[in-house]
Amino acid sequence: MADLERLKTIDEQYVLNQYENKIYYYWRASVNNKRAYKRYRAWPIILGALVTLITTMSTAEFVQSVPSLRILFAVTSAIIAFMLTAMNGLGQNFHWGASWRSMVTNAVRLEKERDRFLATNPKNRNLKKELDLLNSIIEEETKDFFQKVLDSEVKPKEQNSSQG
Repeated sequence: MADLERLKTIDEQYVLNQYENKIYYYWRASVNNKRAYKRYRAWPIILGALVTLITTMSTAEFVQSVPSLRILFAVTSAIIAFMLTAMNGLGQNFHWGASWRSMVTNAVRLEKERDRFLATNPKNRNLKKELDLLNSIIEEETKDFFQKVLDSEVKPKEQNSSQG
C-alpha cells in the first residue's frame, strides 16, 4: 500500500512539473515577445522621423554644395529607409503584440489549471484527465499561433449551396 501511495505521489509530481515547465515557458516567451513588440513599435517611429530629417536636410545648400556630404546624406537616408521597410515587414510577419498577448493568456490559464489541480483533494485527482487537459491547452495555443503567423491572410468563406 505504501508503494502505491508513493507511486501516486510521483505521478502527481510529474503532472505538477509539467504544469510548472509549461507555465515557465509561456512566461519566458511572453517576455521575449513583449520586448520585440516594444522595439517594433518604437523603432519605426524613430527611423521614420530620422529618414524625414536626413532627407529634408539633404536639400539644404550646405549639404548640396559639398559633394561628399551630399553622397553621405543620400546613402544614409536610403539605408535608414531600407531598415524601416525591413522592420515593418518583420512586424507584419511575426505579430509580436498578438503573440505576447497569447503567451500571457496561456500562462495565466495554465496557472489557473495548476491551482485547481493543487486544490483538488489528492483522492479525487484524475491524472490522465489532467495531462489530457494540459496537452489540449498547449495544442490549442500552438494551433492558434501557427494560424496567426502562417495563415494570417484573409481567406474567403465557402458559400452555402442553399444560398444562391
